[in-house]
Amino acid sequence: MAWGSSSSFPRAILHIDGDAFFAACEVAKDPSLRGKPVITGKERGIVSAATYEAKACGIKRGMILSEVKRICPEAVILPSDYETYSLFSERMYAVVRRYTPAVEEYSIDECFADLTGLRRSLHMSYPQIAKKIKQQLDHELGMTFSIGVSVTKTLAKIGSKWKKPSGLTIISLRDAPQYLKIIPTGAVWGIGPQTSAFLQKFGITTALDFACRDKSWIQAHVSKPFYETWQELNGVMVNELNLTGRETYQSISKTKTFTPPSTDSAFVYAQLSKNVENACIKARRWKLSTPLVFFFLKTQDFHYHGYEVSLPFPTSNPLDILREINIYFPRVFKKSARYRATGVTLINLTEEGTLQLDLFGAVRESEGVKQVFESTDKLAERYGKHVVFLGSSFEAMGNAAHLGERGDVAARASNLFKGETKRRRLAIPMLGSVQ
Repeated sequence: MAWGSSSSFPRAILHIDGDAFFAACEVAKDPSLRGKPVITGKERGIVSAATYEAKACGIKRGMILSEVKRICPEAVILPSDYETYSLFSERMYAVVRRYTPAVEEYSIDECFADLTGLRRSLHMSYPQIAKKIKQQLDHELGMTFSIGVSVTKTLAKIGSKWKKPSGLTIISLRDAPQYLKIIPTGAVWGIGPQTSAFLQKFGITTALDFACRDKSWIQAHVSKPFYETWQELNGVMVNELNLTGRETYQSISKTKTFTPPSTDSAFVYAQLSKNVENACIKARRWKLSTPLVFFFLKTQDFHYHGYEVSLPFPTSNPLDILREINIYFPRVFKKSARYRATGVTLINLTEEGTLQLDLFGAVRESEGVKQVFESTDKLAERYGKHVVFLGSSFEAMGNAAHLGERGDVAARASNLFKGETKRRRLAIPMLGSVQ
């Protein structure tokens, strides 16, 4: 174990976690909402995010909105504005990069940063650097962040969750056991409920219990990812920061819910077609092709019905994929059912390459159509996504996914700046009233 090391910070890893981030972005846009129970997810019919005032009323993520209105009638329920959330996320990364270029953009509301060796150049201790970053984040973004600093990513993540909201927790190598003895194994990053239940059979209930087990026992009883977690809890950093971002995908999924539920096969198929187009756009952006596709239809009572389809050759052409889906869609769609969502997954993605020509010329035809989609991608870059789309997606593209109350859209999407269009906007959030 490394806890007896003479240095309390052989590495200094910072983890930043936005407090109720999506809901906090809405409050930052419109300060008149400050102190109120604010909820996002109106378009989904369930809670996506909630401010701490809403959580204090008993509101939890995933709760249906009718239940929200019952237990908290004063709740402010808003449609999600992911475009603006992404802009706030970019601002968060930018603030951290003022201090160090070594930043891992872990998720839209989280990031890691390596502060090792910066004390002399910044003339501050690691806790002072973290405090300065937090102050600037809170002030410039108009919301709070919880921060943890420690010697590994796993310990830093424990620190950021120690005091929420708006906490700053420094876990030195020497002090780590004092924190780990209070943390249950299931609360450790990377240890799920099943592994936690397995460890309990051996009397391991806390993170410290797990960290104190012998290396030989750990290697004999758990798989490599949990051995790495054990190392990180002991102060040995094995999970380095990913500074390059995602390099590829093994699969790509696109799912869309719509309301009201529909029994119209043409409408449901159009929603599926739109998902296929979106998945293929992403695949082409990453220069990937798929030989295998899974599609599903989801009924109003949350039952899934789908089919796994093998393609004649790897492709990122939605026409190729829809041609094969057309064979199985009538078998999956039931006229008596009411559908609320469709989805598609491109599986076993590989890099685009030269395809072997087939006897009937389907590959040659697909390669010819490929140039058409390269042109539509260029148009999308210039004029916005889906400026050109397949006719099979028309009913989905031409109509909002949600009608009625759930059809409300975020202010950023309905109030455009001069020169903007619904498909192409400036990287500026739409602010509400300023108080």
